[in-house]
Amino acid sequence: MANESRPCPCGIGDRFDYEGCGQEVQVEHIKAYVCKAPASTDKAVVVIHDIFGWQLPNTRYMADMLAANGYTAICPDFFAGREAWKPSDDWSKFDDWLKTRDARKINKEADAVLKYLKEQCGAKKLGVVGFCWGGIAVHHLMMTYPELKAGVSLYGLIKDSDDISNLLNPTFFIFAEKDDFIPLHQVTLLEQKLKKNCKVDFEVKIYPGQTHGFVHRRGEDISPQDKPYIEEGRKDMINWLNKYI
Repeated sequence: MANESRPCPCGIGDRFDYEGCGQEVQVEHIKAYVCKAPASTDKAVVVIHDIFGWQLPNTRYMADMLAANGYTAICPDFFAGREAWKPSDDWSKFDDWLKTRDARKINKEADAVLKYLKEQCGAKKLGVVGFCWGGIAVHHLMMTYPELKAGVSLYGLIKDSDDISNLLNPTFFIFAEKDDFIPLHQVTLLEQKLKKNCKVDFEVKIYPGQTHGFVHRRGEDISPQDKPYIEEGRKDMINWLNKYI
């Protein structure tokens, strides 16, 4: 099972050198990576990848970590066979690439995954976590699927115009203080909207000194001052799921 203390040699934008503990399965029209808990469980978490796709070792490491904490963890290909973004791709074409991969248009994939978890894995208590692109997907799913009892969005991009106050169940938002993609004023605005309109438990937390992707794309051995925040972010994610699932 994944060892939480294992140093992962990865900096921002790098891949963990990590072989997953789970297996790849076919779930209706998409593929998915599944890692099961050491003991039988009826709790499951959907792990939603970032722009680098479902095969990124970093995301599988997170799935294995959740499995080690007592969940069936599944990381499906929410791009449904379309190519993931590669660091070597031309960033000037990124907006066009993203248009065909809308994080809010994933209900077909979500339906298939939730059905699989219930019917094939015996899951009765469900949650979802997502990173970056997957964080946006978490916002959408937590306003759409009442069976998802807890959500964790890690640095999911937000716009000033977004309103995600209609959350159906408790949702935790993790942000980095020095995120080049998410200005802090947007985080403040999100929190204000949630305080005013949200009917369920939520928490918005900013981790000091951290940059985009710190929880799943940073090596704990890179920088001693960052290590406590990386570990804290992971613990906070698991504690939120444990509290509500």
